Amino acid sequence: MTDCFGLLQQPRRPWLDPEGLKATFHQLSASTHPDRFHQAPDCEKEEATRRYASLNAAYNTLREPKDRLLHLLELEAGERPKDIQKIPPGTMDLFVEVGQTCRAVDDFLASRSQITSPLLKVKAFQDGMEWVDKLTRLQQTIESRRQDTAQELLSLNPLWEQADPTPASRQRQALLPLERLEQLYRTSSYIHRWTEQLQQRIVELAST
Repeated sequence: MTDCFGLLQQPRRPWLDPEGLKATFHQLSASTHPDRFHQAPDCEKEEATRRYASLNAAYNTLREPKDRLLHLLELEAGERPKDIQKIPPGTMDLFVEVGQTCRAVDDFLASRSQITSPLLKVKAFQDGMEWVDKLTRLQQTIESRRQDTAQELLSLNPLWEQADPTPASRQRQALLPLERLEQLYRTSSYIHRWTEQLQQRIVELAST
């Protein structure tokens, strides 16, 4: 398994500074960007393309919390966590609210698509904007949860700094809160999913 942290010269931590990660990626990838190898022999082009693709894939993994945490869990435990779709503790109410709201919006969109009367279309547009307001408020709640999760991930970094540096050692695994990290991974996954679901419906509601 490729260690994305090592490839991008990042410490193996639950939280990474987004700007620092981005700057390092640009620095490392600049010398291997395909645009720099137009006149190079084919073997050099292929190697540069491979290297650039690897760096890009590693960056995309580490910049997104849910992907970074899954990768970290796999590195530390040596395997993919089980029951990754299980709803994490403390998110059931939000899980239900997002699901019910999305279904209600879908029903509204379906009924709106059948309207032909100009007057009813005006009323439907107004109702749609009310749904946009509700979805926006729900997005703000989810964003607050995202920020709380990021803060907790940051608070876990010292445990990784203090752990035995030997990969997969018993002493290291005994110190690292991998069970809690898995819960935060699932929370991050749902936050990402909910954000996309709500944004998609906001776009559909705004369209005419």
